[in-house]
Amino acid sequence: MAFDNESFEEEENFAEMFAATEKQQESSRIVEGEIVEIQADENRALVGVGDKLEGIVNLDEIRGEDGELMFSTGDKIKVMVMGYYNERPKISYKKVLEQQKTIDFIELHKEDFEEVIIEGIITKKNRGGYVVEADDVSFFMPRSLAAFKDGDDVVGRKIKAQVVKVDPAENSIVVSRRKLFNEERKKKKEIIDKLMEDDIIVEGTIKKITSYGMFVDVGGVDGLVHYNEISYKGPVNPSKLYKEGDVVTVKAISYDKDKRHLSLSIKAVQPDPWAEVESELDEGDTITVTVSNIEAYGVFVDLGNDIEGFLHISEITWNKNVKNPNDYLTVGEDIDVEVIEINPKTHKLRVSLKRLLPKPFDEFVRNYNEGDVVTGTVTSLTDFGAFVRVGSVEGLLHNQDISWDKNIKCKDVLKSGEEVEVKIAKINAEDQKISLNRKTLLESPIDKFATSHKVNSVVTGTIRDIKDFGVFVSLEDGVDALIRDEDLAPLVKEELEVGQEIEAAIAVIDTRRDRIRLSVKKLDYIKNQALLEEINDNSSNSLGDLIKDKFQ
Repeated sequence: MAFDNESFEEEENFAEMFAATEKQQESSRIVEGEIVEIQADENRALVGVGDKLEGIVNLDEIRGEDGELMFSTGDKIKVMVMGYYNERPKISYKKVLEQQKTIDFIELHKEDFEEVIIEGIITKKNRGGYVVEADDVSFFMPRSLAAFKDGDDVVGRKIKAQVVKVDPAENSIVVSRRKLFNEERKKKKEIIDKLMEDDIIVEGTIKKITSYGMFVDVGGVDGLVHYNEISYKGPVNPSKLYKEGDVVTVKAISYDKDKRHLSLSIKAVQPDPWAEVESELDEGDTITVTVSNIEAYGVFVDLGNDIEGFLHISEITWNKNVKNPNDYLTVGEDIDVEVIEINPKTHKLRVSLKRLLPKPFDEFVRNYNEGDVVTGTVTSLTDFGAFVRVGSVEGLLHNQDISWDKNIKCKDVLKSGEEVEVKIAKINAEDQKISLNRKTLLESPIDKFATSHKVNSVVTGTIRDIKDFGVFVSLEDGVDALIRDEDLAPLVKEELEVGQEIEAAIAVIDTRRDRIRLSVKKLDYIKNQALLEEINDNSSNSLGDLIKDKFQ
């Protein structure tokens, strides 16, 4: 409830409440006394005031600003008698001065007291309200005008309040914190309405800078300039551009009545540079920009007209292993980039540096061919192989192409950063992929095997694995061979076991495809043929004897 609507009768009650809170002043009187003794050791002076016992004044009350006593024994001094304690009058020189300041305040402001706002400390709380001290003047603030919640501990609190009544007869001054709030709220509403309705541009003073924006005072009303509303560049750190106390030109953009939040904008006062960008720039254009900020995820670049573009880390170079943009660019550096996206609605502009650089794959194709033997650097190892950098691109060296030993994987024999000699097995221009091979540079175990063995040679090996279609057999020097099911006869597949030795004839040696096939069936045929040849060569012996000797 505003004080203006309160009745005259209520105003009279304020004075009554003030009087009730200061009952000790009903018997208070100002008298002229005489200093009869100064007791420096006890920091007091005895003052005769016409009673049978002298009153006591603390020496600190009668010291000047230089710390020296202003009175001596025998000097006359005005004091306030405020009652009695053990028949000795309670007196104070300071209270006389304070009361005089109150009288002077009333005299000075009796014609315009409602325009006066005081700032003081709440020194007392009582049934009727609060006593506020400001510049040695006592003010009374009724509870109904204090605007405090019940139970608030406010003694010792510094407040502002508006004078609403002075009473020279009672030497009292009544103040209202509630009325000051109402007046300030009314004034702020008028200012906000004018800012919002008239769409005006005003100057304000920065009161506080935070990480999310700045609080700006515009004619007594605080508004927030969010960091998004400082520049068309996007979110900026306000502390890098402004300091508290700076004057800025702003415009009100919204007001939340429920939260009483006024939002201001600095960039709304300035021409929108995005309109110029939209009309003059197209995707694909090459522009010169300045590196303004470098983050772990990319680089912000300044176009020079309060607009920033963003260069993502993936658009800095064709190298896919960029870990830190600082390795490629520095703040303040001018670079040429290609515009790859313009979005005036969201105020986003993306650029690319790598699109103006030669494509590594095109350069690789110009310098290398399939079949070339090159030296590359291992950049990373995976479960399926290794990536090897050759020139400015990476190729894949698959596990199956690292060694003739099928049990060896790339991570078993290579390390990141190690140089390795490889052969370019395939260049896929469409997918821009390169396949590498290392085992073709090594001697093939099958090539070596073929120098000492030929088709129809009889070999002995160990069964390594049994599959649905046949049996894999391990021969000498790590060579594997396959016996298909149809070549196992007269052996029975179900009777065979892994680790069992087996004898067979070489059916096929395919060094080009790195394959060897064996045949037990052919071995049986070869043995029978050899037996017949031996029989023909030894015709003098009977056929029965030869057969008997053979089986023995």
